[in-house]
Amino acid sequence: QVQLVESGGGLVQAGGSLRLSCAASGRTFSMGWFRQAPGTERDFVAAIKWSGLNTYYADSVKGRFTISRDNAKNTVYLQMNSLKPEDTAVYYCAARKILGLATTPTQYDDWGQGTQVTVSA
Repeated sequence: QVQLVESGGGLVQAGGSLRLSCAASGRTFSMGWFRQAPGTERDFVAAIKWSGLNTYYADSVKGRFTISRDNAKNTVYLQMNSLKPEDTAVYYCAARKILGLATTPTQYDDWGQGTQVTVSA
């Protein structure tokens, strides 16, 4: 089992930026970011393959968020620009034990504890 630790969340005004990090205790294959607002399901945000060459985004964040990874550091990042109040949620990173991008929570094997992102209007 891989341990995942997110960081970088916080409070930001609408239009601002945040960069989330997810440090893994070991090697990971495909990684993803999800978010969950109170009373809602955990929603897919972005995913990246081990190579970093293939990424996939939810329509709601496309063009504003960028997922990347540094395999030498076993770390995945989520750069969030032009933030909106509706981006407010707890953000989770997740890891798969197999290759291939995935967009549903059940396709991931390991999860971090989450980091809160709050965007004020």
